[in-house]
Amino acid sequence: MSDPTPVYPPAARGFRMPAEWDPHAATWLAWPVRESDWPGKLEPIPWVYAEIVRALARHETVNLIVTDEAVAAVATTVLTKAGTDLGRVKLWHLPTDRSWLRDSGPIFVYDAAGRKVALDWRFNAWAKYDDWKQDDLVPAFVTDQFGFERVEPVHNGHRVVLEGGSIDVNGAGLLLTTEECLLSKTQERNPPFGRADYEQVFADYLGIKKTLWLNRGIVGDDTHGHIDDLARFVGPHTVVAVVESDPADENYALLQENRERLEGMTDLEGEPLEVVPLPVPRPLFFAGARVPASYANFYIANGVVIVPTFNDPADRVALGTLAELFPGREVVGIHCVDLVWGLGTLHCMTQQEPVG
Repeated sequence: MSDPTPVYPPAARGFRMPAEWDPHAATWLAWPVRESDWPGKLEPIPWVYAEIVRALARHETVNLIVTDEAVAAVATTVLTKAGTDLGRVKLWHLPTDRSWLRDSGPIFVYDAAGRKVALDWRFNAWAKYDDWKQDDLVPAFVTDQFGFERVEPVHNGHRVVLEGGSIDVNGAGLLLTTEECLLSKTQERNPPFGRADYEQVFADYLGIKKTLWLNRGIVGDDTHGHIDDLARFVGPHTVVAVVESDPADENYALLQENRERLEGMTDLEGEPLEVVPLPVPRPLFFAGARVPASYANFYIANGVVIVPTFNDPADRVALGTLAELFPGREVVGIHCVDLVWGLGTLHCMTQQEPVG
């Protein structure tokens, strides 16, 4: 694979990370093959993926990574049976360890001239698993296919570990993240880094002017508190925040604190953010373990927002809230009771490639 471009911080050259709702060239996904990601429940997962690809392919190109020819054949069969527009699905052959491209795939930034740079953060499987080396090659593979400039972010001589699910941006200089994920001393992503180090990295590589820090993630989150299960930008000045209404629930206090922090935060002009509450489904368990079911794990694509649903009364509230916030887009619920057993849902598996 090609060598990365020597590090000249992209923001100093006019590059920035766009908002997820800005126009996409494509969505990147990887077909699920790993039994240990959904132990005892892998069989229905390809059909959930097929629903996701079918919904996205109505609106934009889907670049789907498959491990080999045999998996490509299976994926094609499943997608065909699900009624997917295969004319908008492109298959790319690359072995991967897992399917969570939000965290292992490249994050794209662009400049005013429309040039794209793919940021190749180091990926170490959430500092939890030993098998990550194939996933760490995904950004280089993507850039080799299209000839994008590829940059490996470095800070103080250290190649930066960062997962896409740990950040969310409004495309206009604001970024949301959590202290639990990035600052906890027990995690081994970037051990020397403190708050100021991360804020400098975000400024240098993503064009961020102000970082907004929440505290902890939801119970059952395998990633140490990714933001995409907690709070998401839905507009330049508007954030949805998941809120638990039951004081007896384990998530109640931590979500209350995060909401209070958000309500005290301001944009670049010093104006308060608009904070819109998003419900949480009732606790969802499988094999005795609580899983991180969250409506905040939605994904915004061209013309559509796909939203995880959980056979819960709050499903319709979440769908209605997001439909009001995205009046120009179709809002589609995707049944994720099976998918979330892999400890992630729709946002965790998708990675947007913006139109330059």
